[in-house]
Amino acid sequence: MNTSAVGRPRGFDADRALEQALAVFWRQGYEGASLSDLTAAMGINKTSMYAAFGNKRELFDKALARYARVEMAYAREALAEPTARRVAETFLRENVKAVTTPGRPAGCFSIQGGLSCGPDNIDVCETLAASRKGGELAMTERFRRAVREGDLAADEDPDQLARYVMTVSEGLAVHASAGATREELAEVAELALRAFPH
Repeated sequence: MNTSAVGRPRGFDADRALEQALAVFWRQGYEGASLSDLTAAMGINKTSMYAAFGNKRELFDKALARYARVEMAYAREALAEPTARRVAETFLRENVKAVTTPGRPAGCFSIQGGLSCGPDNIDVCETLAASRKGGELAMTERFRRAVREGDLAADEDPDQLARYVMTVSEGLAVHASAGATREELAEVAELALRAFPH
């Protein structure tokens, strides 16, 4: 028997544990996710959770960062498309896939995670709103570049176009969480794209 390991805590996959915590926050929201729910899903005890991730709010922030890095990679890929039209098409089509991914909670973590919080946790809602706004600002800047490059007409409003695309995507996420199918949402996305400049 290897006695050197006696008394040492069992190792765990921190990234996998964070992924499990993200899923709990996604399904139950910040306030609905208890520490017991989180640690059970992560497969660790509270002491290990605090040691590896900090308190519940710190864990939430790490889960949000992981969501932005992994689940929202399609948004960064969309912004890299060569035309504004392709940006909008790629973003909305990939959004439909993202909010209806099998094995994942339906909808969008940044919406589901904190649409409604009590006064003690209003900063969670503000953090998630700021995250969504950051995505909108990145899209606005991409559309401004499209105007400068002549890809979009000079009379197109990049702010309005970005707000439009983000509002559609957030609506898709809400409908996904209410049970809309990928096919139904794909039809909505294509309909919405008809209004985007060619």
